[in-house]
Amino acid sequence: MSDHQMNTPIQRDIYSISRLNSEAKSLLEGSFPLLWVEGEISNLACPASGHWYFSLKDQKAQVRCAMFRNRNAHLGFVPKNGMQILIRARISLYEARGDFQIIAEHMEESGDGALRRAFEELKKRLQSEGLFATEHKQTLPEHIETIGVITSPSGAAIRDILTTLKRRYPAASIIIYPVAVQGNESAAQIADMLKTVERRNECDVILLARGGGSLEDLWSFNEEVVARAIFNCSIPIVSGIGHEIDFTIADMTADIRAATPTAAAEIVSPNQYELRARLQQSILRLNNVMSRALHRYTQQVSWLSQRLQHPGRRLQDLSQRLDDLQLRMSQAQTRYLRHISMRVSHVKDKLASLHPKQAINVKKQRLAYLSHQLKQTTEQVLKTKQHRFIQTTKTLNAVSPLATLERGYAIVTRPTKGEVLRDAHDVKTGDKVHAKLHIGQLICTVDNIDYD
Repeated sequence: MSDHQMNTPIQRDIYSISRLNSEAKSLLEGSFPLLWVEGEISNLACPASGHWYFSLKDQKAQVRCAMFRNRNAHLGFVPKNGMQILIRARISLYEARGDFQIIAEHMEESGDGALRRAFEELKKRLQSEGLFATEHKQTLPEHIETIGVITSPSGAAIRDILTTLKRRYPAASIIIYPVAVQGNESAAQIADMLKTVERRNECDVILLARGGGSLEDLWSFNEEVVARAIFNCSIPIVSGIGHEIDFTIADMTADIRAATPTAAAEIVSPNQYELRARLQQSILRLNNVMSRALHRYTQQVSWLSQRLQHPGRRLQDLSQRLDDLQLRMSQAQTRYLRHISMRVSHVKDKLASLHPKQAINVKKQRLAYLSHQLKQTTEQVLKTKQHRFIQTTKTLNAVSPLATLERGYAIVTRPTKGEVLRDAHDVKTGDKVHAKLHIGQLICTVDNIDYD
């Protein structure tokens, strides 16, 4: 290498920090598609701008995250530190600090958190519709003979229920309606079985039960289709789902909620020893009631025996009573006939005063008077009309064209149109004209016209 080459400076491409971060950001954003990322929220900050800044971590690492206001405004929940979430995000870099970060476009709770939120939303909606209202709850029948059990035929719940019922109430008939209590199709099976049990109408009460499990395991009993099937069932339903701390939508909708399947079986089954004790008490009370009734009836018979009279004496009393009633009836009839007679007399007098003959005489007199008045008025009107007619005729005759013709004048018209001729200029020599006289008319020919 020559001395000249050693002394020539090398052209270097020197990056500024801003350029470095900008190109690194472009490289990151162009290399990764939208990703689903799951983790736990920590260091959550919610400034007045409405943007959210937080860290998302697992057991070994963490990453900074941001979710801007236009994206978080539509979420149905508020994130909190320690919450497990699932976000759909893009990889980026915050150029001002050179921090690697991810930008969240969508966020949802993961695992039990999402299920718990869905549970609360459904609970709130069904509660607003009245599905949990006390007034819709049915009471258990006083005497239960047949118990229907809707549960898995192979689970622990059915064994606990059968053991409890055998111990407490062996006289009851038990019908098992098998369903799946977990899985995608289990909710539909439970709802359909509730409708089947109601349609068959062969049991007095229904036990809806399953053993304990996680929220996800019990989710079939948090489905809306099951809640509405319970609400619409006309047979009382006792729910025994999970352990004492488990509480499902089905428990809220059922008529009675038991803490466990065993507790549900105890609710619908009276203890046989308690039944025997109650039966003995009922027998004792019945004997006491019968003894008191027998004693009371014995006293009544004794009292009635003392009041019993000889039939002959009774007949005498009744005969005297009959005579008294006959006398009173005869007097009442006499008074009634007298009263009727007076009313008939009064009605006759009133009827005579209202006889039609009198009314007819009055009307005849009125008619004669009105006829005379009508005749006089008619004659007067005719005289007035005749006088006016004569005067009008004279006036009309004075102005009539016929009166003019009577004085020797004539009305000249064209023969075809009947047009009255008033000017000699309207005709020519040789034209035909009609001349109407007082008596008759003349058909004339114009021989000469004088315009003077």
